[in-house]
Amino acid sequence: MPLPSKVKIVEVGPRDGLQNEKQLVPTEVKIELINRLAEVGVRAIEATSFVSPKWVPQMGDNTAVMQCIKRHPAAVYPVLTPNLQGFDAAVQAGATEVAIFGAASESFSRKNINCSIAESLKRFEPVVSAASALEIPVRGYVSCVVGCPYEGAIAPEQAAAVAKTLFDMGCYEVSLGDTIGVGNPATIQRMIEACARAVPITKLAGHYHDTYGMAIANIYASLQLGMAVFDSSIAGLGGCPYAKGASGNVATEDVVYLLQGLGIETGIDLAKLAVIGDWISSAINRPNGAKAGRALCAKATT
Repeated sequence: MPLPSKVKIVEVGPRDGLQNEKQLVPTEVKIELINRLAEVGVRAIEATSFVSPKWVPQMGDNTAVMQCIKRHPAAVYPVLTPNLQGFDAAVQAGATEVAIFGAASESFSRKNINCSIAESLKRFEPVVSAASALEIPVRGYVSCVVGCPYEGAIAPEQAAAVAKTLFDMGCYEVSLGDTIGVGNPATIQRMIEACARAVPITKLAGHYHDTYGMAIANIYASLQLGMAVFDSSIAGLGGCPYAKGASGNVATEDVVYLLQGLGIETGIDLAKLAVIGDWISSAINRPNGAKAGRALCAKATT
């Protein structure tokens, strides 16, 4: 199968990337990050999460972030809404796209949200219904699609069943998350093939953590099957609380470098993106996790 000519990048740094930072990131830094990403061509930026600040203190400024960002006319700013209360708050704050999430692992679901996969998905029906009434698009996430910290390997059919449920519920796109980054091109392709039998490949996205350094290889393997949407995080922001030493999300700079090299259009200015990665890493006082970003910044200063 020929590789896609164009790929959509969903930038998850401001939400998935920052939510695990122990030190609270100033609201103005989050706002500046989102604004700068839109300016360099990123057209889908997951801005924040409307969960209880008791559970995720880092996202406690969600309303302020949504109300203060400078919205680019060509960009969308989805937010995570785990329940109807979160959805209502998101709409009040001006959200025009939301995301919900399920897990492909029964153990992961029970340990993290204290209910079965089926029960967790049932909880999202009112959210999707409310969003549909307001014509707000809903994106679905499936976590632990190839491996789980409690169960080990996950059968591709399990991931496919959850993806199908979310798609049938009304999600316009389903993002397949290798949450602990254990996937490799073979396991990722098997999982995608199973999911694509249940949901059209054009409605599936890849969300790969880079714990074992496989994320870029996994994206290439996914491109070979026709996948054309990927989630990534500026400067590789984000860790995984379930895997010690996890390096978190694949870096947006590395993904754009790969796609640029393959002649695939993203609409993103890589040189300017690298500068943003360098800036946010300094702003939150952590190493820049993007290899391509570090190389480009070093080259620019020599």
